[in-house]
Amino acid sequence: MPVIHCPGPTVSRRRFLQIGAMSLGFGAIRPYALQSADKRAESATSVILIWLPGGPPHMETYDMKPGAPAEYRGDFRPIKTTVPGMEVCEHLPMHAKVAKRFSLIRSISHTFADHGGGHKKFLTGRDPLQPTEFVNDHPMVGSMVAKLRQGRGAGVPDYVSGTDGGRDGIDVFSFGSAYLGAATHPFPVVGDPSLPTFQVRDLVHDSASRDRLTKRVDLLAGLDAKVPGLPASAATADELRKQALTLMTSDRARIAFDLTRESPRVRERYGMHAWGQRALLARRLVEAGSSFVTMVMENPYQSGVPFLKDGTYNWDSHAVNCHIFNDAKARLPYYDRAIAALIDDLHERGLDRRVMLIVTGEFGRTPRIETTKDRPGRDHWPQAMSVLVSGGGLKMGHVVGSTDARGERPKDTPLSVNDLWATMFRHLAIDPHQTSFLDHQGRPMSVLSDGSPIAELV
Repeated sequence: MPVIHCPGPTVSRRRFLQIGAMSLGFGAIRPYALQSADKRAESATSVILIWLPGGPPHMETYDMKPGAPAEYRGDFRPIKTTVPGMEVCEHLPMHAKVAKRFSLIRSISHTFADHGGGHKKFLTGRDPLQPTEFVNDHPMVGSMVAKLRQGRGAGVPDYVSGTDGGRDGIDVFSFGSAYLGAATHPFPVVGDPSLPTFQVRDLVHDSASRDRLTKRVDLLAGLDAKVPGLPASAATADELRKQALTLMTSDRARIAFDLTRESPRVRERYGMHAWGQRALLARRLVEAGSSFVTMVMENPYQSGVPFLKDGTYNWDSHAVNCHIFNDAKARLPYYDRAIAALIDDLHERGLDRRVMLIVTGEFGRTPRIETTKDRPGRDHWPQAMSVLVSGGGLKMGHVVGSTDARGERPKDTPLSVNDLWATMFRHLAIDPHQTSFLDHQGRPMSVLSDGSPIAELV
């Protein structure tokens, strides 16, 4: 079993570099895993994870129960799709048209009902030590991918996350890398990509700035050479710093992040909204060679969309937060357009075998509707949820598993979170049970503790 050594939390060399970098005006730079420019992008497998924090309601999206009692089924009705027997919510008509290009998994479940515990469980594949809060005990799967694909040269970030402003902290969504270290954190893309003023920070756009940065790195390297007794990890840290500089000055990265290179027709197809443009940016990044791109679709009330009186920021549709049906009617059209366009675009551009798309949140919502102050809502429910997958060379147009008549628990083909991740790692040609990292105590930790690729999809 190959084992990758990952240093513990205290690295004096890193602090030394931070101090030296800040003294040269370099404080904003962080090391990121980079994808090699000398490997053809067409041959590299990759993943897009669309993350829906708060927990989308499975019974208002992909697992409707029209025959259930009224206090379970809700206000919406299912519609037929292009796949016989597959139905989705009436407010997802674009999904219905592209159903042959995705599959639905309706029988994944876990046991962590808190947002923090749910995030950690879902995104790391392991039971968290604490069932609340968002700081990971184990690395998020994107960090695992970044670590395993680290050191392949320079070009575009290997691991990227897209979030709203102020939501890019590594522990906001349990995107932390735990014992894999900061070098495997995602490159953050912050803000609304649909705005004319949108820019990706840390990228240098003019040659004069590039020259200044290069000279500063050379100067810092010269200072390093004169410091006696530096630890053996110095070479690794220097390499990470060089990779960060290469990213900042890379034409390939600058082009990949530049949405203005897309035609107005393509941008409108995705929707001129934060969610739509994040989905389009994800496609551009994996096409350029990024390995793992996470785009967060959290708040629909931006890009000129006024906040709904009965709406809520994310998908956390408690009755105390929102009117679940009014909020869903406001957010689902943006979601529908962005996801359907991304699915279609990946297939039409021939990326459907190279790129695997996963769309999910941390859990589903309670099948029985709650009411507070005459507003309907649903609580947290990890016992049942729906996940959409597309591409990755998987079988499309399938529904895997089912829940019982009231959408409470898996009825057949019960699956775990790790079955989903095992399917993803199979796509990336990584054996998650024969590959390990060393944790802070030097113990080998396999990529996944359990799980098998989903047989109905592979």
